[in-house]
Amino acid sequence: MPLLPVHPAPHFQHRCSRIVITLLLALAAAVLCWRWHVPLPWMIGPLLATAALTMLGGPAASYQPFRNAGQWAIGAALGLYFTPQVVQLVLGLWWAVVLGVLWALALAWGFEAFLYRVHHPPGPWHVAGLTRTTTYFASPIGAASEMTLMAERRGAQTELVASCHSLRVLLVTLMIPFGLQWSGLHGLDTTLPSTREFSLSGLALLAAATGAGCLTMRALKRTNPWFLGALLVAMVSTANRIEFTAVPVWLTSAAQLVIGISLGVRFTAEFVHLAPRWLASVAFASVVMMGLSAGFAGLVAQFTHLHPATLLLGMAPGGITEMSITAKILKLGVPMVAAFQVTRLAAVLAVTEPIFRWRYGAR
Repeated sequence: MPLLPVHPAPHFQHRCSRIVITLLLALAAAVLCWRWHVPLPWMIGPLLATAALTMLGGPAASYQPFRNAGQWAIGAALGLYFTPQVVQLVLGLWWAVVLGVLWALALAWGFEAFLYRVHHPPGPWHVAGLTRTTTYFASPIGAASEMTLMAERRGAQTELVASCHSLRVLLVTLMIPFGLQWSGLHGLDTTLPSTREFSLSGLALLAAATGAGCLTMRALKRTNPWFLGALLVAMVSTANRIEFTAVPVWLTSAAQLVIGISLGVRFTAEFVHLAPRWLASVAFASVVMMGLSAGFAGLVAQFTHLHPATLLLGMAPGGITEMSITAKILKLGVPMVAAFQVTRLAAVLAVTEPIFRWRYGAR
C-alpha cells in the first residue's frame, strides 16, 4: 500500500504565516522609526506596530524561541560591561541599590492602596468582584509573569493583574526613552564593554557559555532565565577578565525587535475592552510613579557620582529587559541600571508571597 504524503497541519501553516507577517511588519516599523530618529527604534517600532495590529484583530503572533534568543542576546551584551573596575564601582554603591529595592516596595504599597480605593465597590469606578488579592498582585514592580501566576494560585482576577503589569511596562517603555531623548540626556556613560572587537569563534564560545547559564536557570525554574542566565555568566566571565567577543549591533537590534513583538502581542482587542476605568487608573498611576521615581532618583543622585538619568532607569517602574536596553542604547550607566533592576527583581520575588501571607493571614 503506497504511503500517503504527509502535509503540515493547517494550524501550523497558519501560525507560521502569522509569525512571518508580524516579523515583516515589525521590521518595517523599526526601519521607519530609525529614519524618524525615534528612541529605541528597533524595540519601540515593533512594539507599537504589533500592538496596533493585535488590537485591530490582525494576524499578529510572537514566537517564544525568538523572544528567548532575544533576551539571551541582550543579557550577554550587558554582561560584557562588568569589568573588574565596574564591579568595584557597583559594590561601592550597594546602599543605593538597597534604596532602590525599598523604593520599589514603597511604590507597590502606594499603587495597591490607590487601586483598591478607586475600584472597590460601591464606588463609581468599582470593578465587579475586585478583591484585595487582585490589587495586591497587580501592584509589585517587576516579575509580571510570576505575579500573574501567584495571583492565579490565590484566586485573584488574573486578567486584571496581567493587564495592569502589561500596561505599566508599555507606558514606561515608551515614555522614559522619549523623555530622555527630548531632554538630551544620553551618551553619559563612561563604562564600555570589555571587548569591542567582534569574533565569530568568540561569539560561538560566548553563546555556549551563556547558553549553559540560561539552561541552568531554566532547570532551576528561575524567573527570566534566558536574560538572567546569559547576564550572570557574561558578567562573571568579564569580571574575571575572560573575554570572548563583542556582541554585534545587528544581533542586539534583532533582539530588540523580537522583544518588542513579544510586548506588543499582549494588547489584544479584548484587552482594550477590559474594564476601561481600571486601565485608565493604571495608566494614571504609572505616570505618577514615573514622576515620583524621577524625583527620588534626583535626590539619591545628590549623594552619588551617578547621573539622575541612570538612577531613574534603575528605579523606574518598568521591566528589567526594557530598562536595560534603554540604558544600553542611550549609553546611560548600563552596569548600574542592570544591578538595580536585577536586585529589585530578586527582592520582589522573594518577599511578595511572605508579605501577602503576613498581611492577609493566608497560607
